[in-house]
Amino acid sequence: MNKGKIVDMTSGPIMPQIIHFTIPLIIGNFCMLTYNAADSIIVGRYIGANALAAVGAASPIMNVVLFLIVGICLGMSVLMGNFFGAGDIPKLKREISTALIAGSVFTTVIIILGLLFSHAILSLMHTPTEIIDDATLFLRIIFVGMFFTFIYSIYASTLRSMGNSKASLYFLIASAVLNVILDLLFVAVLKLGIAGAACATVIAEALSAVFCIIYVRQRIPLLKFKRSEFIFDRTLLRETIIYSLTAAMQQITLHIGKLLVQGAVNPLGVFSIAAFNAVNRIDDFVMIAQQNIAHATTGFLAQNKGGGKVERIRKGFYTGVKIEFIYTISMMVIIYLFCRQFVTGFVGNEGVKVVDSGVEYLKIMSFLYLLPALTNIIQGYFRGLGNMRITLNSTFTQVVGRVIAAYIMAPYLGLKGIVWACLVGWICMLAYELPPFIRTWKEN
Repeated sequence: MNKGKIVDMTSGPIMPQIIHFTIPLIIGNFCMLTYNAADSIIVGRYIGANALAAVGAASPIMNVVLFLIVGICLGMSVLMGNFFGAGDIPKLKREISTALIAGSVFTTVIIILGLLFSHAILSLMHTPTEIIDDATLFLRIIFVGMFFTFIYSIYASTLRSMGNSKASLYFLIASAVLNVILDLLFVAVLKLGIAGAACATVIAEALSAVFCIIYVRQRIPLLKFKRSEFIFDRTLLRETIIYSLTAAMQQITLHIGKLLVQGAVNPLGVFSIAAFNAVNRIDDFVMIAQQNIAHATTGFLAQNKGGGKVERIRKGFYTGVKIEFIYTISMMVIIYLFCRQFVTGFVGNEGVKVVDSGVEYLKIMSFLYLLPALTNIIQGYFRGLGNMRITLNSTFTQVVGRVIAAYIMAPYLGLKGIVWACLVGWICMLAYELPPFIRTWKEN
């Protein structure tokens, strides 16, 4: 089935299907990252290092909530892919309606909690007093827009589970362009400060959500619901919670780890926080594509698992590995050669301490990117087969190793200690997930 809107990946050539599915995901997530990158670059250049540090201090908390929502939708999409691959459209519709109702209630609760406890969480992270008020303001405005993030994520996950990763890309491109324009208007022209940068992001997220809703209602007949079809299925909810909670925990465990690592960075001072914010953005651009390749592989495997195509599952995984490593090696070379230019883009030539610290970090990190490439594709394999427990446990292992190492090494090595802590975490992760991967591969 390929009507230009949804794609059945249980037959046909594998490499083109995964590549065509992956590319829109990568481009779309690059556009999403421009939200944060644009905030950081414009804030750093037009307001200063303190404002850049405030955004950096707020970002780990923002990402925990963002990826909690993304993880929930990712778990739902695995079920959707199974139902779609099996041709069970009525059950697919019940899953979508149940996910929308339950997810909306959950997101609303998260937003309220975020608004109430933003300042307290920043205080617990030892955020410097000179930036904590700006960080709190930025974070609270971002929380208001989280409902738009959920709406976009659930619709995009539904489309991806059916082989359509292009539609959400177009909406993200439009919202990314708007975000940059509004950032420049609110921060550089109207001088609205850090609040202007946050408002620009929220407006851009709202636009992508609205476009996604309109597209699905007008262009995807399969997803047009009659009132009688929009139901809350308690039985499916239990199954959805199992998948979504595990996927969400896997996502937020990673970002809670980043939040805790931020707590190890904050005592190093404002310049280190600003540098860490900049290099995190650069790391994100590298690693989000690795994750997208793994997510595309997950979508492919989920459909073929639903269709009972065991041999295509094995071939699909091999294809994902090839794409993952070709991409990662290319990025290792680029980051190593141009790391100074990348970091300078965030703070300009005046932030010498920030730039030098960031370059030192990236010179080491560029050699380590192969490890997350490997862990991501293995996690994509387990997700596609519906084994969320291993993805959660391996991520938890990685986070524990990384956080402990960060608090031990950062006081002595600065940001270099954070790099080596990442290495420790990835080694711990591989040590956990490789044995069950080898066992599962042999059994299947």
